Amino acid sequence: MERTVAARDPSVSERQIVASRRALLGALTVAPLTVPAAALSIAPHPLVPLFEVSGEHPIQLRRSAGGRQLSRARYHNAEGFFRGAFAGNARPLSDKLYSIGIVLQLGLSAHLLDVGFDDDWCARHIGLNVARSLTYANATGLGFESADFGLLASILSPYSKWRDCGPRDTAPNVPFTDEEMRELARSLLDRVREVTGHPRPRSSRTRSA
Repeated sequence: MERTVAARDPSVSERQIVASRRALLGALTVAPLTVPAAALSIAPHPLVPLFEVSGEHPIQLRRSAGGRQLSRARYHNAEGFFRGAFAGNARPLSDKLYSIGIVLQLGLSAHLLDVGFDDDWCARHIGLNVARSLTYANATGLGFESADFGLLASILSPYSKWRDCGPRDTAPNVPFTDEEMRELARSLLDRVREVTGHPRPRSSRTRSA
C-alpha cells in the first residue's frame, strides 16, 4: 500500500510561504473570534466553525514574545522526544505510540502557541487530543494536510490511552510500520519548523551534519 505524507510544493518559494502566513496571522488579529459566523459579511474566520461545532467559548488569538519563546521550547522538546520515540525496537508498540503521541502533540502545540493560542486554554480544551490539535493547527495556517497523518492522529487521541493500555505482550492493531510513523512525525516537525521559523536544536543540527 503506497502511503504519502504532506510535502511542500517545490514551486512555492520561501517568500510566498512567509507572505501567506503573515497574511493569515494578520487576519487572525483583525477578525474578532467573538463575532458569530452568521453576522460576518465576509468569509467566516477559519476558527468560528470549530468553536460552533465544539461548543467552546471563542477566544481572541494574541501573539506575544512570551508565546513565541514557549513555542520554540515546545518545538525543541518535540525534536528531543522524537529521537527517543524511535530509538530501539524492543519496546511494546503501545509504549512507542505513547511516545509518538507526545512528539506530535508537542510539535502541534509549538504552532498553536506561535499563532497566539493561550497555553492554559489549550490544556483545558485540547488536552492530549492530537487530532484536535491538528484541526486547530490547520485552521490557523499549518497547512499539513495528510490522510495518513490524520488517521495516525485519530488513533493516538488521546495519546494517554496508550500508556499502560494492557498486557505488555498485547500489540494494538495499528496500520502503520515503525518507519511510516517515523516519516509522518518527521514530516510534521519539519513543517512546524518551516512555518514558525524556529531553528532546529543544536544537537539535531550536529547529528544531521
